[in-house]
Amino acid sequence: MKRCIPLLAILMALVCPPSPAAEPVLALKAGRVFDSRAGRVGGPQVILVEKGRISAMGPGLAIPDGATVIDLSGYTVMPGLIEAHAHLLQEHPGDEHNTLTVTKAVVMEGDPLRALRGAARARSYLEAGYTTVRDLGNAGRFADVALKRAIDEGSVPGPRLFVSGPGLAPEGGQVPNLAPGHAGLIDGDYRIVRGAEDARIAVRENVYHGADLIKIYSNSSPNRTLLSLAEMKAIVEEAHLYKLKVTAHATTDEAIERALEAGVDAIEHGYKLSDTTLRQMQRKGVFLVPTDMDVSLAEKQVRKLNMPLTREQVVGLAKPYHERLRRARDTGVTIAAGSDMYMGLGPSRGEAAKRVLFAYAEAGLGTREILQAATINNARLLDQEGLGVLAEGAHADIIAVDGNPLDELAAIERVVFVMKGGVVAKALPR
Repeated sequence: MKRCIPLLAILMALVCPPSPAAEPVLALKAGRVFDSRAGRVGGPQVILVEKGRISAMGPGLAIPDGATVIDLSGYTVMPGLIEAHAHLLQEHPGDEHNTLTVTKAVVMEGDPLRALRGAARARSYLEAGYTTVRDLGNAGRFADVALKRAIDEGSVPGPRLFVSGPGLAPEGGQVPNLAPGHAGLIDGDYRIVRGAEDARIAVRENVYHGADLIKIYSNSSPNRTLLSLAEMKAIVEEAHLYKLKVTAHATTDEAIERALEAGVDAIEHGYKLSDTTLRQMQRKGVFLVPTDMDVSLAEKQVRKLNMPLTREQVVGLAKPYHERLRRARDTGVTIAAGSDMYMGLGPSRGEAAKRVLFAYAEAGLGTREILQAATINNARLLDQEGLGVLAEGAHADIIAVDGNPLDELAAIERVVFVMKGGVVAKALPR
């Protein structure tokens, strides 16, 4: 005789399905740990990771039964590096300025190819140990937002992206010598602003399409055009209404001073900075993102551009930038590490981006300051408490390097393990 399954049991199974299996706990055994808040390297610790975050950490911490153990006892464990100034969907061809860069991207590549190449560059950042990247436009019509979404949904591997969409710029953006009638060529890479009310509309456009922050061009070198103070103030007011930070491309002291008056949150590049302007930045809590290039990479760029400069001349050209960086540090301005690396100079984009940290070392910054600039300072720039640190409750964005980076900055070039959000993106070599 067949046994009938009670109707009530069937209904209960449908209404109350079995509980999903608990996510496994990961236990990372770290040989040394870089504390980005204190700027020091401590001894061995166990780091427990659950649901994408650090649930506990400490020396001698008990490892739960059933946890998956990852042995990093031979390495220094750090928060994932953060890049503050990237252009994932742009590459400079190396033989002319922005006219050829933008026209090549728009006319010869197009958004689909740019996006595919951007995805490859994003992956190179992740494999190099960058778990977060702040991307500042030159990416077509919100292709940076599309790349961010693809990474977030797991379609392509890459770091966490914080994207600006098109930068808000004065007439012509940064592209010189466009013939009349062809200004529309740059519409995807620059949102040209014409008046304070249009500036507000431009912010709303970027907000609507998914920007995480707003980038403006206080000056637009090599062009002479400038945003007006009224336009910049309108942008800042509108962006802050939406709780978005505003950062300004500003290369001259005058452009920086005007951006500060408008109320921006950060300055990109800042190549020429007076002591008076630095003191204003410090008082207002405005970050500086110095996009400098170390000598080794600068020499490669010089060769690619066929410039007849010796190594000594390259070093000499860097001295004013080194001096302004030391003055910024001594004034108490918070330095956030950003490379602006978009030249194809041989190394992968992610590896090349690290050279900005060596540029800071050449300028005289200590390794503690440099590592903090690439971790905790950049997290504060992004206003993201759970990034740039190894601490209970923080995102499990964790890397391991071979060596002690406080003793030898070059250790950051020997990344052997990468985890983003509790998922291993680069496993230890077997």
